[in-house]
Amino acid sequence: MALLDARGLACPEPVMIARRAMASKEKAYQIVVDNPTAKENVTRYAEHQGYRVSVTEKNGEFTLDITK
Repeated sequence: MALLDARGLACPEPVMIARRAMASKEKAYQIVVDNPTAKENVTRYAEHQGYRVSVTEKNGEFTLDITK
């Protein structure tokens, strides 16, 4: 599973990080973001690519578990 850290980055950068990672065609990714807009945009992108997304929030940070 690829672990991606997109904390502190403004959109569209978290989506671009996810997109580059998904080009490797792995079955699972975990990405950490620290704002709701990035959480929504990465979730939308991943789902559009056919992935399932599970989100957990802790201390203002969102961990997105993305699986095929």
